[in-house]
Amino acid sequence: MTDPVKTIGETLVDGLKARDVTCVFGIPGVHTVELYRGVAASGIRHVTPRHEQGAGFMADGYARVSGKPGVAFVITGPGLTNTLTPMAQARADSVPMLVVSGANAQSSLGKGMGHLHELPDQHALAQTVALTSQHIAKAEELDPALNKAFSPFSSGRPGPTHIQIPLDVAGSAATGLSAPKVTEAPPVEVALVQQAARLLAAAKHPVILAGGGAKRAGEALRALAERLDAPVVQTANARGLMYQHPLGVPASPSLKAVRSLIEGADVVLALGSEFGPTDYDMYATGEWPQMQQLIRVDICDQQLDRHAAALPIRAEASGFAAELLAALPAECAGSGGEARATETRAAAFEEIGADYRGQVALLGAMRVAMPGSLMVGDSTQPIYAGNLFYDHDRPGGWFNAATGYGALGYAIPAAIGAAIAAPNRPVICIVGDGGAQFSLPEVMTAVDENLSITFVIWNNQGYREIATSMEDVGVAVIGCDPTPPSFAATARSFGIPHVSVTTDPADVAAAIAKNLGQGPRIVEVTAPVFSPAEDQANEEPKF
Repeated sequence: MTDPVKTIGETLVDGLKARDVTCVFGIPGVHTVELYRGVAASGIRHVTPRHEQGAGFMADGYARVSGKPGVAFVITGPGLTNTLTPMAQARADSVPMLVVSGANAQSSLGKGMGHLHELPDQHALAQTVALTSQHIAKAEELDPALNKAFSPFSSGRPGPTHIQIPLDVAGSAATGLSAPKVTEAPPVEVALVQQAARLLAAAKHPVILAGGGAKRAGEALRALAERLDAPVVQTANARGLMYQHPLGVPASPSLKAVRSLIEGADVVLALGSEFGPTDYDMYATGEWPQMQQLIRVDICDQQLDRHAAALPIRAEASGFAAELLAALPAECAGSGGEARATETRAAAFEEIGADYRGQVALLGAMRVAMPGSLMVGDSTQPIYAGNLFYDHDRPGGWFNAATGYGALGYAIPAAIGAAIAAPNRPVICIVGDGGAQFSLPEVMTAVDENLSITFVIWNNQGYREIATSMEDVGVAVIGCDPTPPSFAATARSFGIPHVSVTTDPADVAAAIAKNLGQGPRIVEVTAPVFSPAEDQANEEPKF
């Protein structure tokens, strides 16, 4: 007896499983029914968000924590357009994500006949955001499309990719799949490693810049810093790599104190850092840290072309760090690294101002109350403060959407994806009352999945940072005070615990450490409400 012929939808799911996809985030619809025929039989976990944007952000959080691509299934039209924002966020932060969407029947595409969920050119729209977008018109196109969609995840700078399958194609007969092709990045040239080693070994005051591309290079990075006696400045996506290390500088390179450290270096080694303005010039001064000799290591050749460097090297950061360490002599010329790092940390912490220092203390209290946690954030004051200065205790455990693309509504669904990727890790989601209202219903997905996430809502009853920015340039403050819901009543409707606390770090830590049982909970921090008069007297830096 021969096996029944599988459909293209079923075969696509087989191809995902063969590539170690174990979880899919999505909302079923009439345009993806045939994909779900494959999911049901595959053993792949399916998680249902409350909005397709939530599916994309969950896939993002899952990918950042697991190291594997996050996958979302969405319908044609509004399903895809709702997911474009998470795709753009993933592209900005180099997060591997595959979005599989339906499409209308092939005969209707581009005709403008008013079919359900119709777009003028959905494929072209996806191509504006995705690294690669594949349209499956016939069975033999599926296999190369899967290989092309997964290729950027292993061979270059990752980001979002897209496959769309028309309604009349997904249920048709498929051809078999070949073994998945793994595309690897080209090996690093030995001569470049040796050249970098010579420059760094002779440097008297080297500095290392670690970006998100280095977040899995922890052990090699620490050994490299110690060999060179080099302070390590960590951008927001690299926090946790040098936790409490005397050479660690967990502070933004936008700060004057950190820029001074960088500019005082005779050689700078940048590992996996995009050099984006939201990390290096978030105050939009138009100035850039001046570097005497820059060795820049990045997986993306296009990134290397965007900033001049004395020695640009295309390589994956963690592998390069290990090779560089092996090429360095046992004794290098660097000296005074710990003193330079200590001085910079102290000056940077002073520079952020009293208000932000208080919020960094609050973050530290959370870290102590729930050690080894994943802290996932949205654009809100404690996250702004932490991106300026905060040392986390777990590599890859601090990430948020307050830099780069900066999509509000990110934190709640991304925290859900993170919790699914690491079920034995505590997760703290930090979100403002304004940002929470973008994606609050997604908390019910955490309820459905019984995820132990602590949702910390910083409630200052509005968009304080925006209001401050308007005040600073003499614009009348309007639109910055949306009334928040009662989060206590909302928590009751979700069937989860709610605790209300002050901004005192001890109170917040006690609430987080309190055993409230399995599943999600809300800790609401009642923060000072925006007051223009008070804010004008506050001198800390603003976004």
